[in-house]
Order: sequence, then C-alpha cells, then structure tokens
Amino acid sequence: MPENTSSLLHHRTVFDDWRSITVAIYMALVGYGVMVGIPVISTAWVSLLGYSEVQVGRIAGADLGGFSLGAILVSLVVARVNRRLIVLAAGTVAVGANAFCMVTTSYEDTLWLRAMAGIGSGACTAVAIATLAGTSKPARAFNILLFAFAFSQGGELYLLPKLSMNQIYLFFIGTTVLSLLLLPWLPPRPVATSLDIEIDEQAQSGAHYTAYLHVPSYIPWLVLAAVLFTYLNIGAYWTYIELASLNSEASPQWVSQLLVYTSVFSVIGCACATVISNRFGLAKPLLVTLIVQAIIVLMLANGINNTNVMISMFTFNFCWIFVDVYQLATIANIDHSGRFAALMPGAQGLGQIIGPNMAASILALGLGYGGIFVMCACASIIAFAIYLLMYLRLRKLTPALADAS
Repeated sequence: MPENTSSLLHHRTVFDDWRSITVAIYMALVGYGVMVGIPVISTAWVSLLGYSEVQVGRIAGADLGGFSLGAILVSLVVARVNRRLIVLAAGTVAVGANAFCMVTTSYEDTLWLRAMAGIGSGACTAVAIATLAGTSKPARAFNILLFAFAFSQGGELYLLPKLSMNQIYLFFIGTTVLSLLLLPWLPPRPVATSLDIEIDEQAQSGAHYTAYLHVPSYIPWLVLAAVLFTYLNIGAYWTYIELASLNSEASPQWVSQLLVYTSVFSVIGCACATVISNRFGLAKPLLVTLIVQAIIVLMLANGINNTNVMISMFTFNFCWIFVDVYQLATIANIDHSGRFAALMPGAQGLGQIIGPNMAASILALGLGYGGIFVMCACASIIAFAIYLLMYLRLRKLTPALADAS
C-alpha cells in the first residue's frame, strides 16, 4: 500500500431524497416533542394535576425512560424490518397512551401511561434518526433537524403553557397522527449494514484510491456512553430549571419568557456548529462545549437570580445544539446501517430517565436545587472524559475519522 500524504472520510450515499429527509426530520421533531416540552409539562403536572415535585421527576423519568426503551428495541430490528411498519406500530402506541392520559389523573396510572407513550415516541424517533444517519452528508442533515428543532422548541414552549392538560395530550396525538400520514415517503430499509467506512486516500505520487476500514464496535459504544452522561445533565437541568427558578430570586415572568427566547437562540448554535465543524471537525469543538456546559450549570448551584439564569439558559441552549450535532454526526460517520444511530435516542432517553430521577432523589434527601446543578456539572465532565478517550483512540486508528466533520 502506498505511503499516504492525505486522507478524507467518504460517506456512502443511502438516502438523499429531500422528501425522505423532510419526513424523517418531522418525525424526529414529533418524537422529541415531550422531551422539548418537559419544563412546561412538569409545571403543568404540578399546577393542573397537583403532583408533587418528586412525583413530577418520576413521571418525567418514566416518559423519557420509555423513550429510551423504544429506541433500544428499534435498534435491534431497524436494519432488517420494514421501517414504515415500525413507525405505524409505535405511533399507534403513542397515540393510545396519550389518549388514556386524558381520562385518568391517577399518579400510578399516569406513570405507566407516560412510559408507554415514551416507548412509542422513542421508537419513531429512532427510525427517523437512523434514516437521517444514512444520508451522504449526515452532519448537514442533523444541522437541518436541529435548526427546525430550535423553532419547534420555541413554538412548543410558547404554546403549551396556554393549553389545559388534556389539550397538551391532544397536541401530541395530532402531531403523531400527521407523521403516520407521511409514512409513504419514509425509506423502508437501509442499504449499508456494516461498520465499514470508506476513506479516500492520496498517495505521494498524487494518485487517489479508496481504503476500507472496519471500525471496532467499542467506538460507537463509547459515543453512546458519552451521550448518556450528556443527557443525564440535560434531563435533570431541563426538568427542574423552571421549578428551581420559581423557588429563587428570579422573576417567574422573566423565566417563562427565557424558556421561549433561549430556545430560539439555538438557531445561532446551529449556524455556528456548521461553521466550526467545517473548520475544526466534530471532536475538538465537542470537547470544549462539554466543559462550557458543565460551567454554566454549576453557576446556578449557589442560587438563581435574573442575571445568572439568563446567562445559563442562553448558553445551555446554545451548547445543547452543539452537542447534538456533533454526537449524531459522529455516529453517522461510523454507522450507515442505522443500528447505532437508532440507539442515539435510546442513550438520550436513558440519560433523561436517570437525570430526573437522580434530581428527584437529591430533592427528597433535602439537598435542594443546588445539589441538582452540581450533579449536572459532574455528568458533563464525565461525558468529556469519555469523548476524550474515544478521540485519542480514533487518532491512532485513523485521523480522517477522528477529525471528520
């Protein structure tokens, strides 16, 4: 094999039809709907249904834990089973569970029903993410997803507080039913089924050739472990940030406005993520972002006021987009079959169930919201350490993959 002077990661095209990409993006937005609206939904569960703050943490954990389980189940079959059938079955489960939530307010019933709704949403989201990971330019596809995500997040956080509890459930039912009507445009199966990647190599003579590299399976597992810890931070922070602010010096009206404004600020994060990844790749900006995220959640540990909650929430939303773009694209660069990509929502959901439940336990122990924010910072630092280990390992395997954009 000739000595190389340069190499470039090459993505095999699987799905590049814009209708398919658009449908997958919409399905992902619908699947992430509850995750996005958790701050408002958590407050509604307290104010409209009378659940305690600890119970809210358990219910949010059940919903997001179900989300994780749904994605894990889909990852086992997404490379072999018709994806349209998966979404049809999962969407039906999500619609049914939301409908039953409208006829019972029992804490125990709601706990199980939210878990079922989460399973349906997680399965639909896993199929959508696996589809986007199969495009020739996954970082671009995920940037478009997260650009749309920023606006849908802002729209949800503006709309949901104006609705009753049953109307909130109807909103999720309606958006899910619409996604089922779009199934004919969802690609039913993947093309690639292995972890082999193609690298365009240039020899010293100037000749180009294609090298094939099999990526060890522990590499995507490391990414998924880091995603779990990242979303442990996100899940706990996002579940309790409004409730924590309402029990502080910060103005409730100011915090409510921030939830909307800071989510739209994520649009700037999308644009910056694209520019920075094109210049520096995915890994290095991600490592910096995780450290910044740890700092901005830790700054709330000693108390919340109008100024520090504004800085924290704006920066948190900005970093959230960075983290998602880089995490999703890193998996997509490795796996075009959709197996590991489908596990991304699973890792996110698992982090989301552990995060709120750990936060609820911290409150139950009387450690207050400050203890929650310290836990969030620790989770982000652990994610940083895992990504650093993965990056150093990839540098030895293939620099083209380690520094891919």
